[in-house]
Amino acid sequence: MPPPTAPFLSSVMRIEPQWIDYNGHLNMAYYNVMFDRAIDELWLQLGIGPTYMKERHGSTFTAECHVRYLREIHLGDPVQVSVFLLGVDAKRLHTFEELRHAKEGWLSATSENMTIHIDMNARKTAPFPPDIRARIAAVEDAHAAVPRPEGVGRRIAMPSK
Repeated sequence: MPPPTAPFLSSVMRIEPQWIDYNGHLNMAYYNVMFDRAIDELWLQLGIGPTYMKERHGSTFTAECHVRYLREIHLGDPVQVSVFLLGVDAKRLHTFEELRHAKEGWLSATSENMTIHIDMNARKTAPFPPDIRARIAAVEDAHAAVPRPEGVGRRIAMPSK
Protein backbone atom coordinates (compact mmCIF):
# COMPACT_ATOMS: atom_id res chain seq x y z
CA MET A 1 0.00 0.00 0.00
CA PRO A 2 1.40 3.45 -0.86
CA PRO A 3 1.98 5.84 2.04
CA PRO A 4 -1.23 7.61 3.02
CA THR A 5 -1.77 11.19 1.94
CA ALA A 6 -3.24 13.75 4.27
CA PRO A 7 -5.86 14.60 3.36
CA PHE A 8 -6.83 11.92 0.87
CA LEU A 9 -7.60 13.42 -2.57
CA SER A 10 -10.15 11.79 -4.84
CA SER A 11 -9.88 11.61 -8.57
CA VAL A 12 -11.29 14.61 -10.44
CA MET A 13 -14.98 14.15 -11.20
CA ARG A 14 -17.34 15.86 -13.66
CA ILE A 15 -20.92 16.90 -13.08
CA GLU A 16 -23.31 14.74 -15.08
CA PRO A 17 -26.09 16.52 -17.06
CA GLN A 18 -28.94 14.60 -15.38
CA TRP A 19 -27.74 15.91 -11.99
CA ILE A 20 -28.60 19.52 -12.84
CA ASP A 21 -31.95 20.62 -11.41
CA TYR A 22 -34.47 23.23 -12.52
CA ASN A 23 -32.43 25.94 -10.72
CA GLY A 24 -29.60 25.33 -13.18
CA HIS A 25 -27.15 23.98 -10.61
CA LEU A 26 -26.17 20.65 -9.09
CA ASN A 27 -29.10 19.10 -7.24
CA MET A 28 -28.38 18.59 -3.55
CA ALA A 29 -28.65 14.78 -3.75
CA TYR A 30 -25.71 14.53 -6.13
CA TYR A 31 -23.28 16.24 -3.77
CA ASN A 32 -23.70 13.09 -1.68
CA VAL A 33 -23.02 10.94 -4.74
CA MET A 34 -19.68 12.67 -5.25
CA PHE A 35 -18.78 12.50 -1.56
CA ASP A 36 -19.66 8.79 -1.61
CA ARG A 37 -17.53 8.16 -4.71
CA ALA A 38 -14.57 9.83 -3.00
CA ILE A 39 -15.07 7.74 0.15
CA ASP A 40 -15.20 4.61 -2.01
CA GLU A 41 -11.77 5.53 -3.42
CA LEU A 42 -10.34 5.90 0.09
CA TRP A 43 -12.00 2.67 1.22
CA LEU A 44 -10.24 0.85 -1.64
CA GLN A 45 -6.90 2.06 -0.26
CA LEU A 46 -7.92 0.89 3.20
CA GLY A 47 -8.92 -2.52 1.88
CA ILE A 48 -12.60 -2.18 2.76
CA GLY A 49 -14.13 -1.91 -0.72
CA PRO A 50 -16.23 -4.37 -2.74
CA THR A 51 -13.63 -7.17 -2.62
CA TYR A 52 -13.57 -6.95 1.19
CA MET A 53 -17.36 -7.25 1.23
CA LYS A 54 -17.34 -10.23 -1.13
CA GLU A 55 -14.43 -12.15 0.40
CA ARG A 56 -14.58 -11.20 4.08
CA HIS A 57 -18.25 -10.25 4.46
CA GLY A 58 -17.52 -6.89 6.01
CA SER A 59 -18.65 -3.48 4.87
CA THR A 60 -19.41 0.02 6.09
CA PHE A 61 -22.66 1.92 6.48
CA THR A 62 -23.07 5.64 6.98
CA ALA A 63 -24.71 6.21 10.37
CA GLU A 64 -24.85 10.01 10.28
CA CYS A 65 -24.14 12.76 7.77
CA HIS A 66 -24.14 16.58 7.86
CA VAL A 67 -23.77 18.36 4.50
CA ARG A 68 -23.19 22.10 4.06
CA TYR A 69 -23.83 23.65 0.65
CA LEU A 70 -21.61 26.71 0.33
CA ARG A 71 -21.29 27.59 -3.36
CA GLU A 72 -23.13 26.41 -6.46
CA ILE A 73 -21.62 23.86 -8.80
CA HIS A 74 -22.70 23.87 -12.46
CA LEU A 75 -22.58 21.52 -15.41
CA GLY A 76 -19.04 21.16 -16.70
CA ASP A 77 -17.35 22.12 -13.41
CA PRO A 78 -14.55 19.69 -12.53
CA VAL A 79 -14.57 18.80 -8.84
CA GLN A 80 -12.33 16.98 -6.40
CA VAL A 81 -12.99 15.82 -2.85
CA SER A 82 -10.52 15.99 0.05
CA VAL A 83 -11.22 13.44 2.78
CA PHE A 84 -9.95 13.97 6.32
CA LEU A 85 -10.02 11.03 8.72
CA LEU A 86 -10.78 12.78 12.02
CA GLY A 87 -11.21 9.86 14.38
CA VAL A 88 -11.38 6.10 14.60
CA ASP A 89 -12.35 3.48 17.11
CA ALA A 90 -12.87 -0.27 16.88
CA LYS A 91 -16.06 0.04 14.82
CA ARG A 92 -16.35 3.64 13.59
CA LEU A 93 -14.71 6.12 11.22
CA HIS A 94 -15.32 9.88 11.58
CA THR A 95 -14.61 11.69 8.30
CA PHE A 96 -14.90 15.20 6.92
CA GLU A 97 -15.00 15.84 3.18
CA GLU A 98 -14.53 19.04 1.22
CA LEU A 99 -15.83 19.31 -2.35
CA ARG A 100 -13.79 21.87 -4.29
CA HIS A 101 -13.66 23.16 -7.83
CA ALA A 102 -10.74 21.14 -9.19
CA LYS A 103 -9.20 24.00 -11.21
CA GLU A 104 -10.05 27.12 -9.21
CA GLY A 105 -9.88 25.60 -5.72
CA TRP A 106 -12.94 27.22 -4.18
CA LEU A 107 -15.01 25.29 -1.66
CA SER A 108 -18.48 24.22 -2.79
CA ALA A 109 -19.67 21.88 -0.02
CA THR A 110 -18.59 19.88 3.01
CA SER A 111 -19.84 16.63 4.48
CA GLU A 112 -19.12 15.30 7.96
CA ASN A 113 -19.86 11.61 8.46
CA MET A 114 -19.88 8.85 11.01
CA THR A 115 -19.40 5.48 9.34
CA ILE A 116 -19.81 2.13 11.08
CA HIS A 117 -18.19 -1.20 10.26
CA ILE A 118 -20.68 -4.01 9.65
CA ASP A 119 -20.41 -7.79 9.78
CA MET A 120 -22.58 -8.47 6.73
CA ASN A 121 -23.40 -12.03 7.79
CA ALA A 122 -24.93 -10.82 11.06
CA ARG A 123 -25.88 -7.36 9.68
CA LYS A 124 -24.60 -5.83 12.92
CA THR A 125 -21.74 -3.57 13.88
CA ALA A 126 -18.43 -5.34 14.42
CA PRO A 127 -14.81 -4.38 15.09
CA PHE A 128 -12.50 -3.96 12.13
CA PRO A 129 -10.17 -6.95 11.64
CA PRO A 130 -6.60 -6.30 12.92
CA ASP A 131 -5.05 -6.00 9.43
CA ILE A 132 -7.66 -3.44 8.35
CA ARG A 133 -7.34 -1.57 11.66
CA ALA A 134 -3.59 -1.31 11.03
CA ARG A 135 -4.19 0.24 7.59
CA ILE A 136 -6.69 2.65 9.08
CA ALA A 137 -4.25 3.55 11.86
CA ALA A 138 -1.61 4.57 9.28
CA VAL A 139 -4.09 6.94 7.66
CA GLU A 140 -5.28 8.18 11.04
CA ASP A 141 -1.68 8.99 12.02
CA ALA A 142 -1.02 10.88 8.77
CA HIS A 143 -4.26 12.87 9.13
CA ALA A 144 -3.58 13.72 12.80
CA ALA A 145 -0.75 15.98 11.62
CA VAL A 146 -3.10 18.04 9.40
CA PRO A 147 -5.11 20.92 10.91
CA ARG A 148 -8.82 20.20 11.16
CA PRO A 149 -10.75 21.95 8.42
CA GLU A 150 -13.19 24.76 9.19
CA GLY A 151 -16.69 23.44 9.71
CA VAL A 152 -15.96 20.27 11.68
CA GLY A 153 -18.56 19.63 14.37
CA ARG A 154 -21.13 22.10 13.05
CA ARG A 155 -24.76 21.58 13.88
CA ILE A 156 -28.01 22.86 12.49
CA ALA A 157 -29.75 25.51 14.58
CA MET A 158 -31.56 28.77 14.18
CA PRO A 159 -29.35 31.82 14.81
CA SER A 160 -29.39 33.16 18.36
CA LYS A 161 -31.51 36.25 18.87
